[in-house]
Amino acid sequence: MPERPLQGPSARPSRTSAGVGTWLDHHLYSVVASFGRLFRRPFATLLTVGVLAIALALPLGLWLALDNVERFAGTVQQSREISVFLAPDTDAARVVALADELRARGNVGGVEHRTPDQGLEALRAHSGLGEAIDALGDNPLPHVLVVTPAGDEALVADSLRQLPEAELVQHDAQWRQRLDGWLRFGGRTAWVLAALFGLGGLLVVGNTVRLDIQSRREEIGVLQLLGATDGFIRRPFLYLGAWYGLAAGALALGLLALAGMALRPAVSDLAASYGSSFGLQGFIPVHAAWVFAGATVLGWLGARVVTGHFLRQTRPTET
Repeated sequence: MPERPLQGPSARPSRTSAGVGTWLDHHLYSVVASFGRLFRRPFATLLTVGVLAIALALPLGLWLALDNVERFAGTVQQSREISVFLAPDTDAARVVALADELRARGNVGGVEHRTPDQGLEALRAHSGLGEAIDALGDNPLPHVLVVTPAGDEALVADSLRQLPEAELVQHDAQWRQRLDGWLRFGGRTAWVLAALFGLGGLLVVGNTVRLDIQSRREEIGVLQLLGATDGFIRRPFLYLGAWYGLAAGALALGLLALAGMALRPAVSDLAASYGSSFGLQGFIPVHAAWVFAGATVLGWLGARVVTGHFLRQTRPTET
């Protein structure tokens, strides 16, 4: 009588380790085999990856543009200056003392005193009205204090308006409110586009995987008759979808990098005209990693939806 296999605790670790090893072997095989299938139909693969990459690049490009605009707006806001035009009869000594008083405030980062003569020279240099200015005779310009806020700009501007010597305080905060509104609108638009194009990308991957499933329909039918689980059959297609997503994410980042290189000189020239050294910034490594991960998950989801539907339709039924 043949000996029966051991059923005690000593046999369980070997069975468990064998099962885990088989599971890992099939995962490794699925990863390699699905990667190889990408190169069996290079043109179809390139079309799928290209369409998915464009669908990813459009909302990502909008998000990146908004991030750069917000960063540029932040640098402009930090250097925003408040011009205080003093009354014409303000004595020069009082102007100097007033500038020192403002510098001592905690919410003021700096104060620049521009004399009437300096203002007249600047007007003559930039307006092109030198002869008309010389014909005026006396200098009509007042003393100006250019204040750089270190705190809330609105509060600083309100406090400056309370100065007895202040005749006009020039501070336009409305532009920032409008910019913030546009940034919020753009951010919401980016999320809507990301959802729409993400759904489109999911359908693209799903349709490509569906065609691959159709070409292996007989093979899948045999595996189902032999008792293969849905997870076993589904696994290679899930990795195939993940590879599509990963490749599309890499291509999308490459397209955005090329677009950034093309736009960077023009943006730098535009920023220089505002006296800023601002330059376009691309995705930092952490954000790029999130793009790779998101694109991979998107491809995986598209493959899972299609394979799940197919397996439900073709699962053998007992008679």
